Formats: sequence, C-alpha cells, structure tokens
Amino acid sequence: MAPTTARVNEIELCYEEFGKPTDPTVLLVMGLGGPMFWWEDDFCTELAERGFRVIRFDNRDCGRSSAGTAPARLVPAYLRRVVPEYTLEDMAADAAGLLQHLGVERAHVVGVSMGGMIAQLLAIRHPERVASLVSIMSTTGSRKVGRISAKVLVSMFRTIPEGEDAYVARNLEGFKRIGSPRYYESNLERQTARARRTYAYGLNPAGTMRQLAAIVSAPDRTADLGRIRVPTTVVHGTADPLVHVSGGKATARAIPGAELVLIPGMGHDMPRELWPVLLDAIDRTAARAT
Repeated sequence: MAPTTARVNEIELCYEEFGKPTDPTVLLVMGLGGPMFWWEDDFCTELAERGFRVIRFDNRDCGRSSAGTAPARLVPAYLRRVVPEYTLEDMAADAAGLLQHLGVERAHVVGVSMGGMIAQLLAIRHPERVASLVSIMSTTGSRKVGRISAKVLVSMFRTIPEGEDAYVARNLEGFKRIGSPRYYESNLERQTARARRTYAYGLNPAGTMRQLAAIVSAPDRTADLGRIRVPTTVVHGTADPLVHVSGGKATARAIPGAELVLIPGMGHDMPRELWPVLLDAIDRTAARAT
C-alpha cells in the first residue's frame, strides 16, 4: 500500500501498510527523527510474511506528518521549567488515534528508542489498544538509567550540513558512533541507501529537536510501567552507547512478566544480521497474547 495520511488529533500522520488487512496488526513506532521507512521495507515484508498486518508511520514532526512550530528550548525542558509544544504522551495519543482511524481495536505495538517510550505510554494510557508490547533499545524515563554518553550527546547538536553527500557523510559518521561495531562494515551499503532516501524524503532538524524536548521533559514512567498487563518483551544491545543497557534492564524489571532479551555487541541500531532475533521477539510476544 502506498503511503497515505490520516487526520488524527488535529494533525496529519503519514502511514503505510504491509500484509493482509485481515491479519493481526503490528504497529511499528520509530525513534528520534526517524521517518517510517527506518523500519525498512524488507523488515516489514518479512514481518507480514509471518502473518501480520504491518503499519508504520511518521511521528509528528518527522517525514510527511505535520510539523510543529515552537522553538524546542531543550535546557528549560530538561529542567522541566517549560512545557514543550507536545509531549511523549501526545505522541502516544497520536498512535492510538491512528489505530482508531484504521479501525484497529488492538495492535501488537513495537517501538524502538523514542518509539519504545511512545509504545510504553500507549500501553499505559491506552491499554485497550495494545495486545502486546515490544520495547527495543529504550528506557523508563528515569534519569538514573539509560544514560547517554557526553560525546554522543554533543554530536547530536551539530548543524546538519547542506547537500546530499554532506548529509550522508554525517549520517554515516553518526552510524559509526552509535551503531553495532561488529556489523558496521556489513551494513554500510544499506545505511548509505537509507541516508540518501531520508535526504530525498525531507529533513526536519527543528522537529527532531522538538521531539528531543518531549523526551528530556518526560517524567519517570517506572511506576506506571508496573500497571502494564500485556505480554511484553524488552530488547536491548549490550553495546548501546546512546541508551545505556541499564535502561532496557530497568524497563524489563518494571513491567510484570516482561521477557528481557540482551543482544551481545548490538549498539543503537538494527543490523540486518540481527533481524531474525527482532522478528522472533515480535512474533513470540504476539503469540503470548493469543
């Protein structure tokens, strides 16, 4: 199905579907600044071949979904002295609204990084919409876990260079910094192709900062995670330099009955070689809900 848009919570969300509409639905939620096709086409196709209707979408302020307008004001947001233009809870409400728009009563929800935070909140605030939950390389919102390295944090605030080749070079530099070291060379070609596709699709650096403001201003979800009662799997790489593995461990501890899958050598990316582990986790978790 070609990408289309839905009017949800007074904004437009761009989304795309794979698989049969009669199959159980998996909703894929991407992370900070990532358009929906960072859930790659082949990944979605393989998931659909396992018997799922797959929905991926651009979060607000990314890709072809509606963009915000207010300055991010990251430091005051981190200090919780200002309320950002929107919150992670608003983004979870977007996901719930998209499911309602599509007539999906309940979905198996999978989120990566910021998308994992949104997926957690979808299960907390809209439990009637969630059949199972998979949280990948994410954290609880507690500032005691999932810490980010200072070097990586500083790199996130560098100005995006002009021109496609310069953007691709910067993207690959970031990929090398936060990705899985043992899989860097084998995934370089697909990462390059993804960067070029992202550039052509359209960049929104101000939107990424607004999303980041929503992340840094979010309260600790640990207590609320304890109310989740759907089958849950938490996946995290042991070599993740962006969201420390302690964030994944804390998430699994907080959710009753959650399965924790730690992947040695995995950074803050999804190398092609590890797709079977991720797909199996989604499949296995969904099966627990039936």
